[in-house]
Amino acid sequence: MGRLYNAAVAAVIDESPELARLRLERDLFRRLLALGGQDDVRPFLEEALGIVVEITRAQRGYLELEKGRFFIARGFADGELDAVRREISTGIVAAALATGRTISTASAEEDPRFAAQASVQAGRIRAVLCAPIGGASGGTAPGGVLYLQGRALPGPFPEEDRAHAETFAEQLGPLCDRLLARAEAAAGADHTAGLRARLAADGIAGTSRALAEVLRQVLVAAPVPIAVLITGESGTGKTEIARALHRSSPRAGGPFVEVNCAAIPEALFESELFGAEKGAHSTATRRIEGKIDAARGGTLFLDEVGEMPLAAQPKLLTFLQGRRYWRLGGSEPLEADVRVVAATNRDLEELVRARTFREDLYWRLDVLHVHVPPLRERREDVAPIAIALAERLGRAHGREIPLSRAARAALGEAEWPGNVRALENALARGWAAAFSEGAAQIEARHVFPERAAVAGAGAGAGAGAAGGADAERETFQEATRRFQRGLLRETLEACDWNVSEAARRLELSRSHLNELLRAHGLVRPA
Repeated sequence: MGRLYNAAVAAVIDESPELARLRLERDLFRRLLALGGQDDVRPFLEEALGIVVEITRAQRGYLELEKGRFFIARGFADGELDAVRREISTGIVAAALATGRTISTASAEEDPRFAAQASVQAGRIRAVLCAPIGGASGGTAPGGVLYLQGRALPGPFPEEDRAHAETFAEQLGPLCDRLLARAEAAAGADHTAGLRARLAADGIAGTSRALAEVLRQVLVAAPVPIAVLITGESGTGKTEIARALHRSSPRAGGPFVEVNCAAIPEALFESELFGAEKGAHSTATRRIEGKIDAARGGTLFLDEVGEMPLAAQPKLLTFLQGRRYWRLGGSEPLEADVRVVAATNRDLEELVRARTFREDLYWRLDVLHVHVPPLRERREDVAPIAIALAERLGRAHGREIPLSRAARAALGEAEWPGNVRALENALARGWAAAFSEGAAQIEARHVFPERAAVAGAGAGAGAGAAGGADAERETFQEATRRFQRGLLRETLEACDWNVSEAARRLELSRSHLNELLRAHGLVRPA
């Protein structure tokens, strides 16, 4: 890049200052535009900052976008960078963001506007050039900042450097917006679409790469008439995966019969699975059809197979080995016409080592393996699942109530240790609360009423309200939501609930602030 700059300078020695400036600005724009072909925002910002530091010959540079979501630095030690980032709310950077104008000073430590800042005096900061990024039009707040510090020569950054920095900031905003839009579109892309076209997976919501890998495994397993083991934490939707596997297989026209191995008493397991002849036991007053009989021509789904009693396991193993079985009390072997799919939230290999699950049965069940990841590993699936659940509730009860954008955001940030099952329970509660209010949308306060109640009770108590045993159980997301709610309430009360003024103080758009108010269930007191 140094050679490019020197060549550009040499080319304009004999030109007028205005023409030289225009040529350098054109070259700056071209170099930024060339970087716009990047697929990732961070490498783009790193190279872009390198260009502007090179052109202005600044000793240090800092670039931040999206309110700290992306920040890149050059020439700063860790401690120095921390000081600059603290000034986002109090110092030179804050002034540039608040006014939307470039701040330039020959010596920050002698400038009465900034000399009182401890970080300025500690770092003996002299020449600074700080330009806001975005927000110049439309009345919106700047979306980022360019901070340049230090020169080899005394005095402020020259006017041409200021012009270059402002040109850089002006061009960087739209380019970065395009990159972010491209990244968000990629993140919102349905990675499962191509697989869904080849599967009967209407009951499975989600768009993530992780879910696409699950569906790919289902696609491989569906046409093959061998045993499949589905693993995953409780509530991840293993039963729905098994149903999709059945509906996508050649046996789709046959029955799908589910057996919960954890719910059958050991003494009744054989009768439940294989059936019983009349008189085989005290309750067999007639021939009893077993689950294998009921699943003839279709799929037998053994859920919670890890909970199967050890004494019953040899009988299942014998059935899997020969595809023949005897009803309890029967003398004639019967041929089985079923496909076996099993599921468990237990580690079967660990159970084999503990001698509570037969190793030979494990290998008979785990011929093809499908693993369903938990929601914490595919957070982008939370919103589509929640939307599908809300639509299902609406159809079931005759009134569809959509999820608000704020509610979808809150659901995506929450922890779901119970996975889809826990999410489903929360949505049912939220739908019922919204229905009882006659609300047009399901808001976050409907889904998380206990959080709203706790936050409301403790809003005036400050950080100390989070102490004790309750704080030990508080998750990061819960602590963040509690802090946000407290800050919003305090700011609104200080502004007498003037939303526009609160938005200005918090450096948020009014629409964003309104979304946060709905998400936290904050309303102006009567």
